[in-house]
Amino acid sequence: MEFSDIVRRRRMVRHFADEPVDRAILERIAATAQHAPSAGFSQGQRLLVVTEPTLRRRIGLLCGEDSYTDAGFDPWISQSAALFIPCVSEAIYHARYREADKIDEDGTEINWPVPYWWMDIGCTVMLVLLAAVNEGLAAGFAGSDAAGYVEMCSFLGIPADFAPVGVIPVGRALPDKRSESLKRGWVPNPQFARWNGWEVEASDGTN
Repeated sequence: MEFSDIVRRRRMVRHFADEPVDRAILERIAATAQHAPSAGFSQGQRLLVVTEPTLRRRIGLLCGEDSYTDAGFDPWISQSAALFIPCVSEAIYHARYREADKIDEDGTEINWPVPYWWMDIGCTVMLVLLAAVNEGLAAGFAGSDAAGYVEMCSFLGIPADFAPVGVIPVGRALPDKRSESLKRGWVPNPQFARWNGWEVEASDGTN
């Protein structure tokens, strides 16, 4: 499949066949996601893949699946084949940037202008979403509240220095109810992509 086709086919799916996906496929998705960039090659990202049905149901409850089904959606979190939980460790980034090749001239860690660990785990998330499409599957994204993440970390054994940023259900897509938010439509590309200055809009992709 061409990369442009993968990108165009990617969307947040909220209905999956309640059937397993071969582990080798899930492993390929995880292997692809490991190629996400990370500042200083810190590699502070991790993926926890959950396929056990009881755990999927428990995670679904923490992600508010009941509220989705009450709104007419399918139980798309608990009934997916697998849940990919991306986690990131800020501590790993700080440790990396205290190493000899990264510290400032005065021997201190850099003053982070942006918390790049959040950007990097976002890249990991996108690679999972795209890799699922490349495998002929689909994916969505769900979040929890702070208390839900604490509980999730507890029963899944996620170390204290790793923060989960959401849950990515993956599986074989079934017809689903589309989000009402899609009615907003896309921002016109000349507003999205700006050239040589914020106020310069290009209607034809040139400056």
